[in-house]
Amino acid sequence: MELGLTTFAEVHPVGGDGPVPTAGERLRQVVEEAVATEQAGLDVYGVGEHHRKDFAASSPAVVLAAIASRTERIQLTSAVTVLSSADPVRAYQDFATLDGLSGGRAELMAGRGSFIESFPLFGYDLSDYDELFEEKLALLLKIREEEPVTWSGRFRAPLNDVIVYPRTENRPLPVWIAVGGSPESVVRAGLLGLPLAIAIIGGQPARFKPLVELYHRALEQGGHDKQPVAVHAHGYVAETDAQAVNDFYKPYARAMSGIGKERGWGPMTREQFDALRSQSGSLFVGTPDYVAGKIADVRDTLGLDRFMLHTSVGTIEHEKVLNNITLLGEKVAPQVR
Repeated sequence: MELGLTTFAEVHPVGGDGPVPTAGERLRQVVEEAVATEQAGLDVYGVGEHHRKDFAASSPAVVLAAIASRTERIQLTSAVTVLSSADPVRAYQDFATLDGLSGGRAELMAGRGSFIESFPLFGYDLSDYDELFEEKLALLLKIREEEPVTWSGRFRAPLNDVIVYPRTENRPLPVWIAVGGSPESVVRAGLLGLPLAIAIIGGQPARFKPLVELYHRALEQGGHDKQPVAVHAHGYVAETDAQAVNDFYKPYARAMSGIGKERGWGPMTREQFDALRSQSGSLFVGTPDYVAGKIADVRDTLGLDRFMLHTSVGTIEHEKVLNNITLLGEKVAPQVR
């Protein structure tokens, strides 16, 4: 199973109550953290797209290109590209360019977006939320698969006998579908024969098993071979449980409480945190042995091919994130594999 990390280049008070880094500082740290991910022997690094003050990575392809110049082996993925508010032509060009720069290591992970800031920013109506994603995904896949492309739709100008350049070398651009738990999205990915990434940021991972089974049925119905399944989850590794909780809880609780205030949730409590960190919960926080065991359990329950740990939910000290990466690569990954 592949193992790696994801980030949104979060910009929060360091450690939960320290100084707030600049966006540039966080982006430079992200590049260093991705380099450390490769050095630790891990397989994939992902950067997610957001358009908010508290997330610095509004352009994943640019950040991943900087990482590509400093790495040689690790897979580079968006996590995610908000395709609903993007131009599929430009998205394809960006990631085909990244693929060329990195020697064939780019992936585009397409999602509908769990935040809505990009829709008014780029002139889209939220009432078209589902239709935007469906149409733009269809165009992206058509661009990937056909030379030239003739296409017309509702949300962008038509294409008439156009080849979108640059093209990827030796393979089509890998496109994953990222979902948060919508059965409709899971079925769409399966019917299209695309790899599936599931964001599990609450509750119990075992409850996602019916969705994975639904995905496999949709793959079969669509006449496709087996495709990879990945999970993206929050977590952090330290030498002791006490250190892991001490480092992670305060920035995590502050960040989740802030988002919860926007969405009508209550503030994150220590009781909730401990429940999420339990053996059956969605937080992968603890010693290498504990985190490895939880990852292996979820792998076996859901039949995973990839697991991506998202450490920087709130901004943790850069040096501690690097240590977490080292432990993930040197202590957790060998046990899981």
